[in-house]
Amino acid sequence: MSAILSAGPGWPLRRRQLWLVMRTELARTFSVWRSLWLLLLAFVPAVIITAHALEDHRCNLEEETLILAGIVQAYYVRFAVFFGCLWIFMRLVRGEVAERTLHYWFLAPLRRDVLIVGKFLAGVMATVVVFTAGVAATFALMYAHFPAGRAFVANGPALGHFQAYLLVTALACIGYGAVFLALSLVFKNPMVPAVIVLMWEGINGALPPLLKRFSVIFYLKPLFPVELPVAGITGLFTVVAEPVAAWVAVTGLLVFASLVVVFACWRMRRLEVSYSTD
Repeated sequence: MSAILSAGPGWPLRRRQLWLVMRTELARTFSVWRSLWLLLLAFVPAVIITAHALEDHRCNLEEETLILAGIVQAYYVRFAVFFGCLWIFMRLVRGEVAERTLHYWFLAPLRRDVLIVGKFLAGVMATVVVFTAGVAATFALMYAHFPAGRAFVANGPALGHFQAYLLVTALACIGYGAVFLALSLVFKNPMVPAVIVLMWEGINGALPPLLKRFSVIFYLKPLFPVELPVAGITGLFTVVAEPVAAWVAVTGLLVFASLVVVFACWRMRRLEVSYSTD
């Protein structure tokens, strides 16, 4: 990846090609029917909170803060971002193979590493923009409909929470996007390993401390500004592990994504398209 983005004699051409790939991929992602369900995933909580705000005017600040934390942690990170990235990043290569369109890119005078980097950056841009917008709308609606919430935003630590939620959402898009890009390049049918990843992320709390580190959610947990209480039967299966420092979590996910992109460049240079077998 560094070789692609480094300045040199061919850099202006590669930059234009990179931007062309990103524009094409973003246009494909945000076509009307393909983007509709992605927008629904991102903004369903905002619609629900709007209905809640219209019906309930006696809100407790602590309860609303815990509800918002639960929405971001349980819904956005573990569900919406996961399946949004699954759909977008699996399609970057494997989807074009299924649609029998990848060979058009290969026939163009375009380096394959530029192609895959452009596709990955487009996927990151699409998911980060959509899901951070959804989180921002949810956050604003959660605190705007009652006086204590507005005061919490104006004079309390709410803006720090907001920045942390945006950071977590963006890193989740990058981390899960890298995972699904790698799966789509390694497996002809990446859905089965994707289900395994879903189960692995879901049982992360019950895994031994060493195994917890081989998951995206482990590096996101230290960045959440509000810790959800563990109660009931879930607490019996939770294994407490020492969280990593915030800078380690952020750096670790970014380094992981960079390594996946390097692997994707190597894999794309050796990829042969055979529609009869795929």
